Amino acid sequence: MRKRVFQEILTKVRAGGAAELAVETDRGTFFRAFRPKERLILLGGGHISQALCHFAGELGFAVTVVDDRPEFADKARFPLAEETVCAPFPLAIRRLAIRPYDFVAVVTRGHKSDGDCLRQLLADGDLPRYLGMIGSRRRVAGLMRLLEQEGFSPEDLSRVEAPIGLPIGALTVDEIAISILAQLIEYRRKGGPRQGDGDRLIEESTSLPALELLAGEGRKCLLLVCGTKGSTPVKSGAMMAVDEEGRTAGTIGGGCAEHAVLDDALLMVGTGESRMVDIDMTNDVAAGEGMVCGGTMRVWLTDVAGGPEQGGEA
Repeated sequence: MRKRVFQEILTKVRAGGAAELAVETDRGTFFRAFRPKERLILLGGGHISQALCHFAGELGFAVTVVDDRPEFADKARFPLAEETVCAPFPLAIRRLAIRPYDFVAVVTRGHKSDGDCLRQLLADGDLPRYLGMIGSRRRVAGLMRLLEQEGFSPEDLSRVEAPIGLPIGALTVDEIAISILAQLIEYRRKGGPRQGDGDRLIEESTSLPALELLAGEGRKCLLLVCGTKGSTPVKSGAMMAVDEEGRTAGTIGGGCAEHAVLDDALLMVGTGESRMVDIDMTNDVAAGEGMVCGGTMRVWLTDVAGGPEQGGEA
């Protein structure tokens, strides 16, 4: 595999686009997607948004928080937010140019602001991938009736997840935020690769540090998880890179399993060779080494060479 493949992927993901890596192995061809972070727009900067921003940021969402009060649209309140916007909600929605693959949670301070947000979102045309609104069933039903009377289509209104979140009996602020996040994850995974889907690998993060090492100068090796069974520290698509000086980027789970296969990868740097390595974390040796996950992983190791492209696609 040539480094030009990774240079092309790196250029695309740095520009905010998506890319795909096709990896030919002795057990078939696998496809590893690289997708930008999903944008989660929180309309409202209250306590629930604070908790939701924290949890969503930890799970890789690019969070934008909107509020029309400066003290609530404050970066200090939302350290994991990529952007905070202080503006009237309809104006902020227009400026943010909501995209069909965005996630939007309407969690404002009151019924009127909720309605203003929904009117603008519904009037703009394409709805986001996820649109949820907080509120009691009675309040939600009343607002939906009003919006339908104003001419908004029942089909569009039916796409609003309201009351927001999965019904897990949440009571506290953190529990409510987790119920919303669980619903976001449900939407995130709809139609995406799942464990056992074969040639499409699950992990789709951009993995910038690993890509940068693979696209850079010098000789290096790619470590790519192509399959897992049971309980493993990572899922398929997890990737790592190591260069001839032993510098690493990315991870395939850490611990003894990663250390063992990393030794193999170091020996492969500069050889032009590739091979699949099976890691078993279910046997007695694994238990003795402290591998507590109890599953198996297949990891493809391949030397990454410089020079002109001679095969492989991104």
